[in-house]
Amino acid sequence: MGSVRAVLIWLGVALAVTVPIAVAAASPLLQWRDPIYIAACFAGIVALALVFAQPLLAGGYLPEVSIRKGRRVHSFVGVLLVTAVLVHLVGLWITSPPDVVDALLFRSPTPFSVWGVLAMWAVFAAAILAALRLRLRLSPRIWRLGHTGLAVVTVIGSVVHALLIEGTMGTGSKVLLCALVLAATLKVVLDLRSWTLLTRARR
Repeated sequence: MGSVRAVLIWLGVALAVTVPIAVAAASPLLQWRDPIYIAACFAGIVALALVFAQPLLAGGYLPEVSIRKGRRVHSFVGVLLVTAVLVHLVGLWITSPPDVVDALLFRSPTPFSVWGVLAMWAVFAAAILAALRLRLRLSPRIWRLGHTGLAVVTVIGSVVHALLIEGTMGTGSKVLLCALVLAATLKVVLDLRSWTLLTRARR
């Protein structure tokens, strides 16, 4: 029974990640688009998929993946996430520099740009905080609060950014992936909150 449950969980995660990418690949909106623009679009989709994977790894929710191992992979996926965001940003910069400048300066007329930029800076800040954790000598509690807070900003910004864009991702698959991202993140935050309260109660 446990093995069947594990297979179903892994299958669900695989479908949640691959279906939006497959739908985007078949989108007619990609016709006549520049290859760099297409690469930038898919980098954004991959980034959202990685945002979904992060709480699953950090919380130890994936079968056969211990919390310790999951958090090591979480760090590696964080590097991939930063890379995907950079590819997304640079690709859009190459295809339309004025739009990217307006977005970075928060003067873009499109609301999704603001949310995307907020998510981007939160991703970068979380990565920098992780890289400098030992050097900054942060206590475990401060580290968890800071990293979790930045992760929540990343998730909210990424989800709103994705939902506001009428692009290559299919509406159904996009909404489902965004809902899963929110659910996974909420569970991690609640579990972390419960663990913190339990730790305090034992003191």
